[in-house]
Amino acid sequence: MTEPDSGPRPPSPLRVIAVAALVALLILVAFVAGAALTAALGLTDRLQASSERTVVRPGDSVVTAVRELARLESSSWHVERVIDLSEEQARLWGALKVKDSLLLVAAADVTAGVDLGRLADGAVVADPDARSVTLTLPQPQVFATVLDNARTYVHSRTTEMLADRKEDLESRARQQAEATLRQAALDAGILEHARESAERSLTTLLRALGYERVEIAWQR
Repeated sequence: MTEPDSGPRPPSPLRVIAVAALVALLILVAFVAGAALTAALGLTDRLQASSERTVVRPGDSVVTAVRELARLESSSWHVERVIDLSEEQARLWGALKVKDSLLLVAAADVTAGVDLGRLADGAVVADPDARSVTLTLPQPQVFATVLDNARTYVHSRTTEMLADRKEDLESRARQQAEATLRQAALDAGILEHARESAERSLTTLLRALGYERVEIAWQR
Protein backbone atom coordinates (compact mmCIF):
# COMPACT_ATOMS: atom_id res chain seq x y z
CA MET A 1 0.00 0.00 0.00
CA THR A 2 1.45 3.40 -1.09
CA GLU A 3 1.64 6.13 1.50
CA PRO A 4 0.09 9.46 0.48
CA ASP A 5 2.52 12.11 -0.79
CA SER A 6 3.18 14.58 2.03
CA GLY A 7 4.69 17.29 -0.27
CA PRO A 8 8.18 18.08 -1.58
CA ARG A 9 11.05 16.78 0.46
CA PRO A 10 13.37 19.30 2.10
CA PRO A 11 16.87 19.47 0.63
CA SER A 12 19.53 17.42 2.29
CA PRO A 13 21.76 19.13 4.84
CA LEU A 14 24.81 18.68 2.62
CA ARG A 15 23.09 20.44 -0.24
CA VAL A 16 22.03 23.30 2.02
CA ILE A 17 25.59 23.70 3.27
CA ALA A 18 27.03 23.58 -0.27
CA VAL A 19 24.58 26.21 -1.56
CA ALA A 20 25.19 28.45 1.45
CA ALA A 21 28.95 28.15 1.01
CA LEU A 22 28.66 28.99 -2.70
CA VAL A 23 26.53 32.04 -2.00
CA ALA A 24 28.90 33.21 0.73
CA LEU A 25 31.87 32.77 -1.61
CA LEU A 26 30.20 34.75 -4.38
CA ILE A 27 29.34 37.55 -1.94
CA LEU A 28 32.91 37.61 -0.64
CA VAL A 29 34.40 37.70 -4.14
CA ALA A 30 32.03 40.46 -5.17
CA PHE A 31 32.84 42.45 -2.03
CA VAL A 32 36.62 42.15 -2.48
CA ALA A 33 36.46 42.97 -6.19
CA GLY A 34 34.23 45.96 -5.53
CA ALA A 35 36.50 47.27 -2.79
CA ALA A 36 39.59 46.92 -4.97
CA LEU A 37 37.93 48.67 -7.90
CA THR A 38 36.69 51.48 -5.66
CA ALA A 39 40.13 52.06 -4.14
CA ALA A 40 41.87 51.97 -7.51
CA LEU A 41 39.56 54.46 -9.17
CA GLY A 42 38.93 56.73 -6.18
CA LEU A 43 35.17 56.39 -6.43
CA THR A 44 34.37 55.83 -2.76
CA ASP A 45 32.26 59.00 -2.55
CA ARG A 46 30.87 58.78 -6.08
CA LEU A 47 29.23 55.37 -6.21
CA GLN A 48 25.80 55.46 -7.73
CA ALA A 49 22.97 52.95 -8.08
CA SER A 50 24.04 49.33 -8.32
CA SER A 51 22.61 49.09 -11.82
CA GLU A 52 25.33 51.37 -13.19
CA ARG A 53 28.49 49.92 -14.72
CA THR A 54 32.03 51.31 -14.55
CA VAL A 55 34.28 50.69 -17.55
CA VAL A 56 38.04 50.80 -17.02
CA ARG A 57 40.07 51.52 -20.14
CA PRO A 58 43.24 49.38 -20.23
CA GLY A 59 45.12 52.16 -22.03
CA ASP A 60 44.85 54.44 -18.99
CA SER A 61 45.98 51.64 -16.72
CA VAL A 62 49.12 51.21 -18.81
CA VAL A 63 49.99 54.90 -18.55
CA THR A 64 49.55 54.83 -14.78
CA ALA A 65 51.69 51.74 -14.34
CA VAL A 66 54.47 53.11 -16.50
CA ARG A 67 54.52 56.55 -14.91
CA GLU A 68 54.67 55.06 -11.42
CA LEU A 69 58.20 53.92 -12.27
CA ALA A 70 59.18 57.62 -12.43
CA ARG A 71 62.84 57.33 -13.42
CA LEU A 72 63.82 53.97 -14.84
CA GLU A 73 67.51 53.65 -13.97
CA SER A 74 68.28 50.98 -16.52
CA SER A 75 72.08 51.18 -16.61
CA SER A 76 74.80 51.85 -14.03
CA TRP A 77 78.49 51.79 -14.93
CA HIS A 78 81.60 51.99 -12.77
CA VAL A 79 84.29 54.09 -14.50
CA GLU A 80 87.85 54.87 -13.42
CA ARG A 81 90.40 57.38 -14.72
CA VAL A 82 93.55 59.24 -13.66
CA ILE A 83 93.21 63.03 -13.56
CA ASP A 84 96.40 65.08 -13.90
CA LEU A 85 95.64 68.68 -12.92
CA SER A 86 98.28 71.40 -12.64
CA GLU A 87 98.30 75.14 -12.30
CA GLU A 88 101.16 77.10 -13.82
CA GLN A 89 102.26 80.25 -12.02
CA ALA A 90 104.55 83.02 -13.24
CA ARG A 91 107.40 84.34 -11.08
CA LEU A 92 110.13 86.96 -11.53
CA TRP A 93 107.97 89.06 -13.84
CA GLY A 94 107.20 86.08 -16.05
CA ALA A 95 110.75 84.88 -16.47
CA LEU A 96 110.11 81.75 -14.37
CA LYS A 97 107.25 79.28 -14.61
CA VAL A 98 106.43 77.08 -11.61
CA LYS A 99 103.66 74.57 -11.04
CA ASP A 100 101.34 73.30 -8.36
CA SER A 101 100.12 69.91 -9.59
CA LEU A 102 98.07 66.97 -8.41
CA LEU A 103 97.50 63.44 -9.67
CA LEU A 104 94.06 62.09 -8.76
CA VAL A 105 92.95 58.49 -9.21
CA ALA A 106 89.19 58.82 -9.66
CA ALA A 107 86.36 56.30 -9.78
CA ALA A 108 82.67 57.01 -10.22
CA ASP A 109 79.31 55.34 -10.73
CA VAL A 110 77.48 56.72 -13.76
CA THR A 111 73.74 56.02 -13.84
CA ALA A 112 71.58 56.39 -16.94
CA GLY A 113 68.01 55.57 -17.84
CA VAL A 114 64.66 56.92 -18.98
CA ASP A 115 62.65 59.63 -17.23
CA LEU A 116 59.15 58.14 -17.50
CA GLY A 117 57.68 61.24 -15.85
CA ARG A 118 58.19 62.97 -19.21
CA LEU A 119 55.82 60.63 -21.05
CA ALA A 120 53.50 62.62 -23.32
CA ASP A 121 49.73 62.18 -23.08
CA GLY A 122 49.66 60.27 -26.36
CA ALA A 123 52.73 58.18 -25.60
CA VAL A 124 50.70 55.03 -25.00
CA VAL A 125 48.44 53.60 -27.71
CA ALA A 126 46.74 50.43 -26.48
CA ASP A 127 44.32 48.06 -28.18
CA PRO A 128 42.86 45.79 -25.47
CA ASP A 129 40.96 43.65 -27.97
CA ALA A 130 44.11 42.89 -29.97
CA ARG A 131 46.20 42.81 -26.79
CA SER A 132 48.72 45.17 -28.38
CA VAL A 133 50.30 48.36 -27.10
CA THR A 134 52.77 50.91 -28.48
CA LEU A 135 54.82 52.96 -26.02
CA THR A 136 56.80 56.02 -27.16
CA LEU A 137 59.55 56.90 -24.70
CA PRO A 138 61.71 59.99 -24.17
CA GLN A 139 65.37 59.55 -25.05
CA PRO A 140 67.60 57.99 -22.35
CA GLN A 141 69.80 60.33 -20.35
CA VAL A 142 72.51 60.33 -17.70
CA PHE A 143 70.89 60.80 -14.30
CA ALA A 144 73.93 61.07 -12.06
CA THR A 145 77.70 60.78 -11.85
CA VAL A 146 78.78 60.05 -8.28
CA LEU A 147 82.42 59.76 -7.27
CA ASP A 148 83.27 56.63 -5.33
CA ASN A 149 85.12 58.15 -2.36
CA ALA A 150 86.39 54.75 -1.26
CA ARG A 151 88.26 54.38 -4.57
CA THR A 152 89.09 58.02 -5.31
CA TYR A 153 92.32 59.33 -3.84
CA VAL A 154 95.23 61.71 -4.43
CA HIS A 155 98.13 59.67 -5.78
CA SER A 156 100.64 62.48 -5.65
CA ARG A 157 100.83 66.22 -5.00
CA THR A 158 103.74 68.38 -6.12
CA THR A 159 104.25 72.05 -5.35
CA GLU A 160 107.41 73.44 -6.91
CA MET A 161 109.64 75.94 -5.21
CA LEU A 162 108.23 79.48 -5.32
CA ALA A 163 104.78 78.13 -6.30
CA ASP A 164 101.72 78.76 -4.17
CA ARG A 165 99.95 75.67 -2.91
CA LYS A 166 96.33 75.96 -4.01
CA GLU A 167 94.04 74.44 -1.39
CA ASP A 168 91.17 74.07 -3.85
CA LEU A 169 93.21 72.10 -6.38
CA GLU A 170 91.88 68.73 -5.18
CA SER A 171 88.24 69.88 -5.25
CA ARG A 172 88.76 71.19 -8.79
CA ALA A 173 90.32 67.89 -9.76
CA ARG A 174 87.29 66.05 -8.37
CA GLN A 175 84.93 68.27 -10.35
CA GLN A 176 86.94 67.63 -13.49
CA ALA A 177 86.90 63.91 -12.71
CA GLU A 178 83.08 63.85 -12.57
CA ALA A 179 82.79 65.56 -15.94
CA THR A 180 85.50 63.39 -17.48
CA LEU A 181 84.06 60.12 -16.18
CA ARG A 182 80.57 61.10 -17.33
CA GLN A 183 81.91 61.75 -20.83
CA ALA A 184 83.86 58.49 -20.75
CA ALA A 185 80.64 56.59 -20.02
CA LEU A 186 78.87 58.40 -22.85
CA ASP A 187 81.69 57.59 -25.26
CA ALA A 188 81.54 53.92 -24.18
CA GLY A 189 77.81 53.72 -25.05
CA ILE A 190 76.00 53.92 -21.74
CA LEU A 191 72.94 55.55 -23.33
CA GLU A 192 72.55 52.78 -25.88
CA HIS A 193 72.89 50.21 -23.12
CA ALA A 194 70.27 52.09 -21.08
CA ARG A 195 67.93 52.13 -24.09
CA GLU A 196 68.17 48.37 -24.61
CA SER A 197 67.73 47.65 -20.90
CA ALA A 198 64.68 49.95 -20.67
CA GLU A 199 63.06 48.23 -23.64
CA ARG A 200 63.47 44.83 -21.99
CA SER A 201 62.15 46.01 -18.62
CA LEU A 202 59.10 47.81 -20.00
CA THR A 203 58.26 45.00 -22.40
CA THR A 204 58.20 42.62 -19.44
CA LEU A 205 55.99 45.02 -17.47
CA LEU A 206 53.47 45.54 -20.27
CA ARG A 207 53.23 41.82 -20.99
CA ALA A 208 52.52 41.28 -17.31
CA LEU A 209 49.58 43.67 -17.75
CA GLY A 210 48.14 41.34 -20.40
CA TYR A 211 49.52 42.77 -23.65
CA GLU A 212 50.99 40.12 -25.91
CA ARG A 213 52.32 42.42 -28.64
CA VAL A 214 54.46 45.26 -27.29
CA GLU A 215 56.17 47.87 -29.47
CA ILE A 216 58.64 50.36 -27.97
CA ALA A 217 59.35 53.55 -29.93
CA TRP A 218 61.54 56.55 -29.06
CA GLN A 219 60.94 60.26 -29.35
CA ARG A 220 63.17 62.10 -31.79
